Amino acid sequence: MDQTALLAALAGMGFGLSLIVAIGAQNAFVLRQGLRGEHVLAVVLICAISDVVLIALGIAGIGSLLDLAPWLLDTMRIGGAAFLLTYAVIAGRRALNPGELDAETAGAATPLWPTVMTAVALTWLNPHVYLDTILLLGSVAGTHGDARWWFGLGAATGSIVWFSALGFGARLLRPLFARPMAWRVLDALIAVVMAAIALSLLHGLMEG
Repeated sequence: MDQTALLAALAGMGFGLSLIVAIGAQNAFVLRQGLRGEHVLAVVLICAISDVVLIALGIAGIGSLLDLAPWLLDTMRIGGAAFLLTYAVIAGRRALNPGELDAETAGAATPLWPTVMTAVALTWLNPHVYLDTILLLGSVAGTHGDARWWFGLGAATGSIVWFSALGFGARLLRPLFARPMAWRVLDALIAVVMAAIALSLLHGLMEG
């Protein structure tokens, strides 16, 4: 790897992390699964691999498709908002009902398949993901010319590191979540975050 490629990769990692290291529906879900110690590997793999695919599509120039068919984003906004509002209600019910919480498990275990589908939906039904990875990151990668794929490699590496750290590192916070009240606060925050994102999607639809 020459210096140009290395600099492009480091720039891609920094830029990619700046886009994903934020409180959002996807990160909140990964954090909760990590704290529960439930299907963590599957959730981390889905989120990381999805990001890698989207980054590759952005660098390959698929973002032009969204410019040609803006209705795709509107469709994703509606579907994403509906899903997020539903999940916000579920999280809100968990926060308001202490009877569903347990200091050890924070609720009954969820089967693998529903967990996988939730991770997929939180990733692929969020239009912000396409705007960030395909359009924005793809555009910035293009400024690196022949080193754009090194930029993408750096961004992909950043995503893999982030989701792995968030999912598997969450166990370090388990002592804090040994009390049911901590789970209630977390679920309340998740409900607020997801509802806010859903409303922002609908607001963007009305503005469009």
